[in-house]
Amino acid sequence: MIAPGYALHVPTVVIPFADEGKTRLHASPAVRRVLSDAMLADVVAACETVGTVQIVTTAGGQGSAVAAALTDLEPGRPLLVVNADVPCATPDDVRTLLARTPVGGVALVEAEDGTTNALSLPGPEAFAQLYGAGSADRFRAHFAQAGLEYVTVRLANLVDDVDTLRDLQRLLLRCGARTRESFERIPVEAPA
Repeated sequence: MIAPGYALHVPTVVIPFADEGKTRLHASPAVRRVLSDAMLADVVAACETVGTVQIVTTAGGQGSAVAAALTDLEPGRPLLVVNADVPCATPDDVRTLLARTPVGGVALVEAEDGTTNALSLPGPEAFAQLYGAGSADRFRAHFAQAGLEYVTVRLANLVDDVDTLRDLQRLLLRCGARTRESFERIPVEAPA
């Protein structure tokens, strides 16, 4: 029997995913799609042991896709947003992100380039459509203005995202099994 109120403590994990894959990842749309799907599968595997996973496509942009997914969620329900391009993520990384989130506050994982790879939010009402270059700083400003306590968490497996084939080759030994298998099965040329 599930304890009363249990569902309120299980976070929803929203994973925004670009259907066409990242254009900088590979010149071939077919290869790009195979690698993107594999990375997504590894991120889903890391997140599904922690919460209820919802994948959203980013045809209208990452922020609007996440915002649309949040419209049906109850206010005050714990929420994670984890990008689909962090194939090194593990369940322990996702749990650690949750554990480091201040009560009623926010935890943010910033990529090396200043974008945002993951968010832990106290509920959908804390989200704003701020993705893009320099988004980590915009999110921090938004949370401060909203009066939310926030922390920036550095977890290497969530900080390291894959934008290019060179990124993938650099991180391959830490990537999930699906990403490694897909990379080994496809003909990929060495990056310039």
